[in-house]
Amino acid sequence: MFEKIQKVLTLRSGIMKEFLAEALGTFILMVFGLSSVAQVVLGKGNTGHYLSINMAFGIGVTLGIHASGGISGGHLNAAITITEWILGNLSWKRLTAYMIGQFLGSFLAAATVFGLYYDVLYDYTNGNFTVTGPTATAMIFSTYPAPNVSLLGAFFTEFTATVMLVLGVHVIHDDKNNAALKGTQPLICGILVLGIGLGMGMNTGYAINPSRDLPPRIFTAIAGWGTEVFTAGHHWWWVPVIAPVLGSLTGALIYKLFIDIHNQPDEEIENRKEERGVETSKL
Repeated sequence: MFEKIQKVLTLRSGIMKEFLAEALGTFILMVFGLSSVAQVVLGKGNTGHYLSINMAFGIGVTLGIHASGGISGGHLNAAITITEWILGNLSWKRLTAYMIGQFLGSFLAAATVFGLYYDVLYDYTNGNFTVTGPTATAMIFSTYPAPNVSLLGAFFTEFTATVMLVLGVHVIHDDKNNAALKGTQPLICGILVLGIGLGMGMNTGYAINPSRDLPPRIFTAIAGWGTEVFTAGHHWWWVPVIAPVLGSLTGALIYKLFIDIHNQPDEEIENRKEERGVETSKL
């Protein structure tokens, strides 16, 4: 009986498999990340600190890539997906499937965390969900710039942080260079995101990912915070959508110009290794 049910449910479409993988991977990433922010905000610093958020997002990235990496590559980030499409590594059908999967997973994660902490949210805010003010809670779900940071400064922060993210991803996965050992890439990607949060998170909360920021923002607009989630911070909402895409493209271009196009082909590397092996055997 179970085998029959499994046979009916098993997908044969590669694109649908990738869609589900991106959805689940992003869901895992976002549940870990958003729930950590909720604990810090709602616990008033007694149940977590800024480091807790950094670590939780790093853990979420690690597990999300482990869950989806073998099927879709574990993008979990629309900026990276768009970059891969522009570079010719994804078809437009896969681009669409990846982005819908990521947005669905992120939206469902926001809804999950909202349900998980609804009682505490209601008690903390007295039922008045606000974007700004002493009991603001919208920042649990999406990023907002610090009050002392200009829109241009915030844009540059998101752009630069995403450049570093994509540079790191290329370093970790470039088999022609000194890539991370197979199986360790998800963990090191998680450490990479942890590092970005520790060093570049103060200005904007380091969204570095449209899939991380926009779907939960839409959820908060629906769930009671209203349209102010789009107007706060001088209409900040578009920055974590556009800046990461530009940063991702720039990071990929920098890596290609400084490393990739100058690197030796695999065959030449193997030939040199064989030559060295022969020379060593003669000694």
